[in-house]
Amino acid sequence: MDTPWKDLPEGRIAYIREVPVDTLPDEIRTRLDGARQVYGIHTEEGECIALARDRKLAFVLARQNDLAPVSAH
Repeated sequence: MDTPWKDLPEGRIAYIREVPVDTLPDEIRTRLDGARQVYGIHTEEGECIALARDRKLAFVLARQNDLAPVSAH
């Protein structure tokens, strides 16, 4: 990806950000066993492709799938 931001990693970027649990569909919330926060792994286009119970795990999952994770606020 060609960007004007020199500090972004090379390769396919995954944006990691907290996702409010109350914005998730009921079918997903019922599987979270009462979790109050989850982190989404998002594509460059903003599509959420995975959820993780904590931020560290989200970064690990992204790296395991050949993505370069960065924090998004």
